Amino acid sequence: MSLSTVAHEETGLTPFPQFITEFKAQLQHLFHLRGDIDQLSIKRGLPPFMLREIMSSNPLATYIPAQYGGRGGHIHEGIALLAAASYESLPLSLGFGINWALFLQPVGKYAEEDIRPTIFNGFLRNRKMGGLMITEPDFGSDALHMQSFYTRDMDCYHIQGTKHWAGLTGWADYWLLTARQKNADGKLLRDIDFFICDASAPEQNIVVEEYYENLGIYMLPYGRNRIDVKVPLMHKLQPQSTGIKMMLDLLHRSRMQFPGMGLGFLQRMLDEAVQHCQQRAVGGKSLFDYDQVQQRIARLQSAYTICSAMCFNSSQKAGVENNLAPHGLEANAVKTYVTDLMQSSAQSLLQLVGAKGYRLNHIAGRAIVDSRPFQIFEGSNDILYIQIAEAIQKQMQRTKQTNLFEFLQGHELTGRAANPLKKILNFSLNEQLSQRRLNELGKIISRIVALELVLKLADSGFQQQLIDDTQTNLQQEISALISGYRETNTSAYVEGYAEGKSWFDCYLNS
Repeated sequence: MSLSTVAHEETGLTPFPQFITEFKAQLQHLFHLRGDIDQLSIKRGLPPFMLREIMSSNPLATYIPAQYGGRGGHIHEGIALLAAASYESLPLSLGFGINWALFLQPVGKYAEEDIRPTIFNGFLRNRKMGGLMITEPDFGSDALHMQSFYTRDMDCYHIQGTKHWAGLTGWADYWLLTARQKNADGKLLRDIDFFICDASAPEQNIVVEEYYENLGIYMLPYGRNRIDVKVPLMHKLQPQSTGIKMMLDLLHRSRMQFPGMGLGFLQRMLDEAVQHCQQRAVGGKSLFDYDQVQQRIARLQSAYTICSAMCFNSSQKAGVENNLAPHGLEANAVKTYVTDLMQSSAQSLLQLVGAKGYRLNHIAGRAIVDSRPFQIFEGSNDILYIQIAEAIQKQMQRTKQTNLFEFLQGHELTGRAANPLKKILNFSLNEQLSQRRLNELGKIISRIVALELVLKLADSGFQQQLIDDTQTNLQQEISALISGYRETNTSAYVEGYAEGKSWFDCYLNS
């Protein structure tokens, strides 16, 4: 008997395999029989009855430790719940992910023991929700320079500032607020601290100054929030070392759990593509029988396989008992590539479906706008790819290695995957790389890490044909990326580009 089964028996909750089967059926009924997800998806928010029905099965209990009445907070079950939700609705899965990775996990790991039971009980008994506020209008990716600050005021912390783009704006009952301490001289200290804010408690109300008309993910509200709250001293999270390392542990774990949101979504893209192509006739034969179509569908299937490998890997590594602060390379490789796969798969589905898919109330059009921000939030992929490459460079410098293949062959994240790529990886890495070259290198590394995870998934008994096809597609993609990386491109903005002859002038003079 598994530990999770024992935990479920102790709490009186339905065993997870039964729960997840019933939850999938519930979502299918709600979104396709009782309601129409294609119409609901183009409206802001979610009808109260639907949110009430979704939460009636207490899905967030999956993310709460057993000693507080939850299912245990097991990573593999949490990922499975995200995948079940994202098959029907990516925004719903994102909402679950926000509650899990950005509130419940850090509270369970870093909050004072005295306040955990009250918070977890609120989720279990009263269906409360929680989120995280980091981003500020003038400090998006530059979170370390946030201007929100706090001071000690007798028996509380007084937190002031402005936050925006926090998922569940105006909905969440609890918030994790980030701020820097202001000292007696009025200067902000470098470290970052986290505080639990109970939006329903006196002096803890957060004012929503504006709701944003976000493009996509209409189900979840976003906006700009004015923070001027006083929270009890025990509401401050307690880092094991520094607040910055606590934030890295939190964010890296969240990024490692992105594949849960990706898996159901990618499976839906694949299923929709197969169904459409099998039913659609073009030129007197099934669209499914065209070679170009088969290539697109095969890539969708590879995306599903890669994401499955990531879910398998995260289930083994991303538990709260592990400190993920030092594991930025792996977390960033997972987050960047899976979100790129989500967007490219949505684009492929739209290409296959054609004109009717170019509507918000069609799954293809909706998938494009819903998946696009995943490449931006929790670290823009452009920045994270550079960080991946810089991490590889630093590790190579420490080990005094210059040959990329030799280094990757001995790295725990790429050892097996490097061997079949020896011919194209066998070159020296220049230490002085431009940002664009670092970005390209980061993409290459992320794909090699993904190949490593796919090869490890094969050891578990995953379907071998899917593994073989995915390996072929990944090697082709890596080869194309390396070819581009080796080409020198220093093109830049040309000042006064409109001052010379236009194409029209050139035509008249020809």
